[in-house]
Amino acid sequence: MARVAFLGLGRMGTPMATNVAAAGHEVVLHNRTLVRAERLGVQIGAMVAPTPRMAAEGADVVITMLANESALRQVYDGDDGVLAGLGSRLGSGTGTAAGTVAIDMGTTGPAGIDRLAPRVAATGAVLVDAPVSGSTAAAADAELTILVGAPEEAFERVRPILSTMGSTIFHLGATGTGSVMKLAVNNIIHALGNAVSESLVLAERAGLDRAQVYEVFERSAVAAPMILYRHDAFLDPDDTPAAFAVRLAHKDLELVTGLAAEVGVPMAQAHTNLAIFAAAIEAGFGDNDMADVAVHLRRQAGR
Repeated sequence: MARVAFLGLGRMGTPMATNVAAAGHEVVLHNRTLVRAERLGVQIGAMVAPTPRMAAEGADVVITMLANESALRQVYDGDDGVLAGLGSRLGSGTGTAAGTVAIDMGTTGPAGIDRLAPRVAATGAVLVDAPVSGSTAAAADAELTILVGAPEEAFERVRPILSTMGSTIFHLGATGTGSVMKLAVNNIIHALGNAVSESLVLAERAGLDRAQVYEVFERSAVAAPMILYRHDAFLDPDDTPAAFAVRLAHKDLELVTGLAAEVGVPMAQAHTNLAIFAAAIEAGFGDNDMADVAVHLRRQAGR
């Protein structure tokens, strides 16, 4: 069994770390809000580290599950950061972090991964990007789809740990390729989500019952898994906790359109959806679930 440092205990990170511990690995937790790590540590029998450096020191695998590249940099940089923890053995003359694998499982984007990879390599460790696709329920059930970019040897070493969190694992190529695939997936997710919001409000304003409209969606050709598991978010937005904030969706599409510009692909639909999320944020919906684009549209239609 491996010693696994897990940093980032949000809606997805908490069940993911729980599943790693349940599989018998020695887990060390860190979270910006330390009390959250302490509470989870008691629940799952894991240790808690007060700093990212202390979490990374001695770990075989360091997993980050964070909101964006800025948050990732905050836990990696500085005297108390992950890089300092990975490099501590090198600096003390007791060897290197060779054998340590750092796995970023958030939606950082390939450019962010490219910026971090050489800095991790300088410590003797290797960076793997393994963003996930799936709901919080899939995270709890260890049924996530995991999109991995990694050297073959590193992938084989971390595959057993990844399998504690996901039921479907794709090794897509070198480090960075997992992040490219995640952006392609999320571009479709956000396009579908906004299309559902628009169509739902359209049918409502034309006199149809919201619940019946959504039932038709669930039984029609558009019934992707996301349509099914986001039922409550669209039909009962006031009483359904946010699972994926509008602000994060906007961040994803900024990464998508940035990559599109870099590789020369025109993506008019992505730019349109980016503008829709920007308008929703401007209207005060940034921290709401992305399904609340429908609420935003209802208010616009009412005016």
